Amino acid sequence: MTLVADAPASGPAPEAPIEAFTVTLIIRRFDPDVDDEPRWQDFDVQMFATDRILDALHKIKWEQDGSLTFRRSCAHGICGSDAMRINGRNRLACKTLIKDLDITKPIYVEAIKGLPLEKDLIVDMEPFFASYREVQPFLQSATEPPKDKERIQSVADRARFDDTTKCILCAACTSSCPVFWTDGQYFGPAAIVNAHRFIFDSRDEAASTRLDILNDKEGVWRCRTTFNCTDACPRGIQVTQAIAEVKQAIMRGKP
Repeated sequence: MTLVADAPASGPAPEAPIEAFTVTLIIRRFDPDVDDEPRWQDFDVQMFATDRILDALHKIKWEQDGSLTFRRSCAHGICGSDAMRINGRNRLACKTLIKDLDITKPIYVEAIKGLPLEKDLIVDMEPFFASYREVQPFLQSATEPPKDKERIQSVADRARFDDTTKCILCAACTSSCPVFWTDGQYFGPAAIVNAHRFIFDSRDEAASTRLDILNDKEGVWRCRTTFNCTDACPRGIQVTQAIAEVKQAIMRGKP
């Protein structure tokens, strides 16, 4: 009897190892205890194409310079903590992939503009949140809902303000606005977006109050429609359109 050997099993070809490369980050540093003015410092880090700028900042902080200071929390584009200027554009560090940037050149990272710089990539967010609070961003209704029932809203009514519910208060839009850079009293796009969310909510009864607040020299009329805010929003909100809709509501005297 003739024995025939089994043919060798053919499996998938082994995957090529993922290649790492060196990226240079030039970060605008500022320590109020030792620096009179901000300074630029460069760092070389080994990264992969699918890494994010936030990963690069972690590697620098954990492996090279533990004094590097920045905010971050969820690391998935929901909390809005890590907005910063990356190559001159406002972005979330956790949503900016290394492969989407030109790594043949240094990557410049600095704090967002228009808010007081505290340390390195951290700014004082209190002026931003003060404007947010001033537009009363919460549902107000003197009418009680039916007993043991919710306030009913149609699909169309809900869709009217759906876009502006997406705001994560990262300040990327407000700190990209040239009017906000030069006029610290301007409410800024984020505050107006959050006012829009309630002005056009059919369940809310305080739209006229918010329209009066925004019908001010530091309100919606300071907007110059440069679209910086829309371009900067990491959630894709049509910020400039929302501001225009609030302007129209003010002129009509109602949403």
